[in-house]
Amino acid sequence: MDKPLSGYRVLDLTNVLAGPFCCHQLAHLGADVIKVEVPGLGDLARQLGADAKLNRKHMGVSFLAQNAGKKSITLNLKKSQGKELLRRLVRGADVLVENFRPGVMDRLEVGFDNLRQHNPGLVYCAISGFGQDGPLKDLPAYDQIVQGISGVMSITGDQDSAPLRVGYPVADTIGGITAAFAVAAALAGRRGHTPAGTFIDVSMLEAVLATMGWAVSNYLIAGHEPGPMGNQNFTASPSGTFATGDGLLNIAANKQEQFESLCDVVARPELKTDARFSDREARLENRFELAAELETALAYDSAPAWQTRLNAAGVPAGCVLSVPQALEQPQIRDRGMIGEFRDAPGVGRDIKLIRTGIKLDQCAPAVSSPPPQLGQHTVEILKECGIEDRDIDELRNEGVI
Repeated sequence: MDKPLSGYRVLDLTNVLAGPFCCHQLAHLGADVIKVEVPGLGDLARQLGADAKLNRKHMGVSFLAQNAGKKSITLNLKKSQGKELLRRLVRGADVLVENFRPGVMDRLEVGFDNLRQHNPGLVYCAISGFGQDGPLKDLPAYDQIVQGISGVMSITGDQDSAPLRVGYPVADTIGGITAAFAVAAALAGRRGHTPAGTFIDVSMLEAVLATMGWAVSNYLIAGHEPGPMGNQNFTASPSGTFATGDGLLNIAANKQEQFESLCDVVARPELKTDARFSDREARLENRFELAAELETALAYDSAPAWQTRLNAAGVPAGCVLSVPQALEQPQIRDRGMIGEFRDAPGVGRDIKLIRTGIKLDQCAPAVSSPPPQLGQHTVEILKECGIEDRDIDELRNEGVI
């Protein structure tokens, strides 16, 4: 498969999740991604994850999940030789991605204005919690902080549990995928033109707000302040999670014909003409009464059985699964969503990793190499820059690499 970013080189100076997730997407789309890490420590994610033994090896699960297909070089950017080596790398790169706090790269003398002197066409992507300007720009920001400040937690959960954190790092992930989209757009914009430098400023806070679509627009346009709805859909009813005789079932009967088909499948046709439920607005007003009626009918069979019947009748429905159950589905297993690396270096066993969720020309983009050990490619990359063995040894002795 011809990958759209083949031939582009990306310098990944990022840590933990938002930045590494961005470069994870770019690597799967064909970019040559070089991860630049601190000597001896590397990306903090190398020490994070549910397997303590891997954390001690600096190959933590959190690192493995986002860094397949990349190369790793160690550089100490606090030393002048380290800064100069980064500038040499920049001369041969197309993109640099970093997620330091605003101003850190400038203080290290390797910010955008400095680096574009060495590569005028550089696409420089800075990912931060709140953006490069504004009153919050200097504050530390982790996923949990952004989830709270963005309003996401205020609409997650129900009246009893909200505000509630989303169960995975949604702000980091959205920030990363927004950055990958912006980088790809900047590279596409250069085609057929003399490359011009681009500074991309990605705010995790703004990226999350951009995905809150209807919740934000209902307030901005209609003056309706969104609140926690639990497992109910605020735009339609019956649309949410329902108890069955065995297991929970999501139903999204958002159209009138879907509601009527639902009533027929659960053998409650009289609900179609009940004044409380006969039209869309009435169902929204009486959603809890309708849910109680439907759960009484759904109690006669299991969630998987109802899923089959409802889908056959054109009513969107799906069981509520655990993560292991979700991964075991043939729909996931057979579409190339999960990649596998045999005897991954530094891990000592086979590992399976999630890919991107994209298919190009019916193929799931994949990378050929497992996540790198810390500094695994340092010598190889420095030699590409024309640095000889004796100089590499000296750089190592001085703690530059």
